[in-house]
Amino acid sequence: MPPPGTPGFVDRAVGWLLDVCPPEYREHPVLLKHPPVLAWLASRHVGAQLEASTVALAQGRAELRAQGVSTGTVEEVLEVLHSEGTRLRAAARGCELLAGALQGSRWVPRL
Repeated sequence: MPPPGTPGFVDRAVGWLLDVCPPEYREHPVLLKHPPVLAWLASRHVGAQLEASTVALAQGRAELRAQGVSTGTVEEVLEVLHSEGTRLRAAARGCELLAGALQGSRWVPRL
C-alpha cells in the first residue's frame, strides 16, 4: 500500500477494502465514490466475520462431534478457524488504519 497522500493511495485502499467485502459491494457506485464509507462498512463486515469465526471456534468441537464428524476432521476444521481468526484480526486492523488514513489521520510508528 502506498503511503497516504501519494498518487494511487486511494485507489489501492479502495481495492483492498473491496477485497475484504462481499463481491457484490463492487456494484454500488456510492461505495466507490466515498472511500471512508467503504472503510466503515468493510470494518463492520470483517468484524462480523471475526465474531462468527470466534463463536465457531468456541463451539465447533462439541457441535461437530455431536454431528458425528471424526476427531481428525474436527481438529483440522478448528485449525482452519484459528487461521481465519488470525487473518480476520489483521484485516480488521487494516480496515481501521485505512479508515483513519482516508479521513486524514496519519499513523506514526512507536519506538
